[in-house]
Amino acid sequence: MKAEILDVRYIHEGWSRFGIATVRLADGAVVEREIEDHGNSVGVLPYDPERKVATLVRELRVPPLFVAGEQVQLEAPAGLIDDGSPEENGRREVLEEVGLRLRDLEFVGATYSCASLTTEKLHLYLAPYGRSDRAEDGGGAEGEHENIRIVEMPLADLASMADRAELTDLKTLTLVLALRARHPELFAA
Repeated sequence: MKAEILDVRYIHEGWSRFGIATVRLADGAVVEREIEDHGNSVGVLPYDPERKVATLVRELRVPPLFVAGEQVQLEAPAGLIDDGSPEENGRREVLEEVGLRLRDLEFVGATYSCASLTTEKLHLYLAPYGRSDRAEDGGGAEGEHENIRIVEMPLADLASMADRAELTDLKTLTLVLALRARHPELFAA
């Protein structure tokens, strides 16, 4: 027998939908499980291979504020996938958030951000850029109240933060580790 969803009852529908699924497990047991559904997303780590820096953002994330009092989170630019491909959405998010016009994207993977709770599949990319790719100021999309602060930091510092378990955003940690595995020469001091 295969597991199957028997019913989903939504308890909230807004930016995200929250539901309770009734599921028959492969062993025949019937259980309830929570589902958070807001669509798929994309995260991009823009890095300048010549200067050995990456461009990230610092912004408020309410869940870390709620559980730990954290005022800002250091993250790779990211956002929901609207119309178009993950690559198109990634380029748009990076332009909106940090003002860089990207050409090449290197696919890292597509993974569920938290498969025990959310339907979100996160598409991850590395993206080289140069000084001439600065096209706009960045700071986020108008009217979204993101209050984004752009942070350009040395790759060696990012690697040290990863080593000290100071990168608390999973997509950012994944992207930094992927960049270090694929291009270790960029992390030499």
